[in-house]
Amino acid sequence: MLAKAVPTVPAPDSVDGGLAYEPKWDGFRGIVVFDGEHVEIGSRGAKPLTRYFPELVEAFTRLLPGPCVLDGEIVISTARTGRARLDWEALAQRIHPAASRVELLSRETPAMFVAFDLIEAEGVSLLDEPFSKRRAALERLVGGIGDPIRLTRITTDVALARRWLEEFEGAGLDGVVAKPLAAPYSPGKRVMLKAKHHRTADVVAIGYRIHASGTGVGSILLGLYDDEGRLRNVGGMSAFSNARRLELIDELEPYIVRDDDGGAVTGDTERSRFSSGRDVSFVQLRPELVAEVRYDQLEGDRFRHTAQFERWRPDREPRSCTFEQIERPIAYDLDDVLG
Repeated sequence: MLAKAVPTVPAPDSVDGGLAYEPKWDGFRGIVVFDGEHVEIGSRGAKPLTRYFPELVEAFTRLLPGPCVLDGEIVISTARTGRARLDWEALAQRIHPAASRVELLSRETPAMFVAFDLIEAEGVSLLDEPFSKRRAALERLVGGIGDPIRLTRITTDVALARRWLEEFEGAGLDGVVAKPLAAPYSPGKRVMLKAKHHRTADVVAIGYRIHASGTGVGSILLGLYDDEGRLRNVGGMSAFSNARRLELIDELEPYIVRDDDGGAVTGDTERSRFSSGRDVSFVQLRPELVAEVRYDQLEGDRFRHTAQFERWRPDREPRSCTFEQIERPIAYDLDDVLG
């Protein structure tokens, strides 16, 4: 079951039957199937995740009281400045082909599973039950199990949910999910509502990649200046329409860095485990063009998700595009979120 984005945390009476609110966890969505002896973990897109989290497989086998199908989020918590918070980078490292590496990381940075729905229990499907009943059954099943299986917090108080939206970001969470209390579990449908953080920043266009179709601009690489005056790659922006991709070729042409023969100078970004052999080369641009983008949050010194183009800012000097403009959430301890 999926969620559609809304600009703010919705009022409880905006949906028939009312709403319940939960923190929005920023990890790997996981569907856990336990038959009483064996465990399988699948992603939202049905990709197998079991081999990457041996510590969770062991815990599910040992702690779950009976056969069930759980829906939740796989996360990793690490301490920063004395406070625990979600660590996306540590989680991403788990997608590794070497079993020995996965085993080592499972001991060094163990994952936890935050359960937020129950799809089946003791062989009985709960898909058609309203969320209120599924949640009650989930609490009975895993409410007292403890680490590394946790039950997400929940409230029907919209004022508290809106406070969570502001406070919990400091622990690495990225919003609040509103769930209709009367709704059945609807796979593939955006029944839930999610309110996330959206901010804007002025960034420097430092390069672009051609779209996978071979025509037009697929994505634009973005940079910010650090305290030492270095221009750092902070991610990219994409999701342009077909017509806009072609327009961008002409708009960016005057800024292309060219060699002595007049050819476009290209570079390569660092490959990651998610590159999957994709071409990571890009056409370099002179750092003269400023864009305003929407973003949700930073993970380290990079945008956590792809930024969205708002407008060009010819009135802004590229050197003014620094990390100082980026809003950093106030630190919040993940242990307080978990309760």
